[in-house]
Amino acid sequence: MSRVAYVNGRYVPYAHAAIHVDDRAVQFADAAYEVIAVIGGRIADLEPHLDRLDRSLAELRIEGQPGRAALMVIANQMLRRNRLQYGLLYVQVGRGAPGLRHSPRDSAFPLNVKPSVIMTCRPLDFSRVAARAASGVAVATMPDQRWGRVDIKAVSLLPNALAKQAARESGAFEAWMVGADGKVTEGASTNAWIVEADGTIVTRPLSNNILAGITRQVVIVQARDAGLKVDERAFTVAEAQAAKEAFFTSTTGGPIPVVTIDGKPVANGAPGEITEKLVGLYRRHLASFAADPEAAFQTLGG
Repeated sequence: MSRVAYVNGRYVPYAHAAIHVDDRAVQFADAAYEVIAVIGGRIADLEPHLDRLDRSLAELRIEGQPGRAALMVIANQMLRRNRLQYGLLYVQVGRGAPGLRHSPRDSAFPLNVKPSVIMTCRPLDFSRVAARAASGVAVATMPDQRWGRVDIKAVSLLPNALAKQAARESGAFEAWMVGADGKVTEGASTNAWIVEADGTIVTRPLSNNILAGITRQVVIVQARDAGLKVDERAFTVAEAQAAKEAFFTSTTGGPIPVVTIDGKPVANGAPGEITEKLVGLYRRHLASFAADPEAAFQTLGG
């Protein structure tokens, strides 16, 4: 399948997609983005993702981007042109490039700049996601070295990438970052959760220190609707290692059980029943966006 990208008003072959060398997303990480699931040829949770994108752009003071209706049209065109059934849609909006031949490279915002908008999409093998959910994964903890506004979904992800790479080199799948207070903030690309002995589900409350995950919010609602108690508070690494269960959430994986933390097993080192329940509920949520929800549910792992 040939891939198509969207770049500043044009649908172009993915291999030839490019932005200006002076685009501030390249030189200053001056852009925000979203990664959105595509289920059965339809976009899942598009509205909350666009809500978060709007918030990020407002915090970055990026103005003049296409409106929500235009972004939805472009997004659906991307799915159609790429014939994407199951995968991920990437949306990025940046401040753009000055566009002047001899304009100085300046940290301050340039004047009269049109925002840069790009979209790409790619297939995702949800059977691999289901396999991780069935077996669980390892996480490694490390100091949180990110900036103080990680609630903005900006493209300045170098500390996250370094943490993820360090985790992989240690044999873990994900990194859980730990603040100066000794408490877990979140994963390199996920939100972090534990389940206490009495079944209470715990995740850190929203603040400038974590990203307001779309999947995080869905899981909170689903858990409470299922009669489970959710406590939004910070927890330590020691609490996580002593927990009944642990897991993380993201758009790309939904809830994924954590079975070891820094090499130490969580409980019996296997996915727990509450996490497994949340996995099933979240799959039902994603499948509900497809034209054939039951077929989509089976594709997602049943």
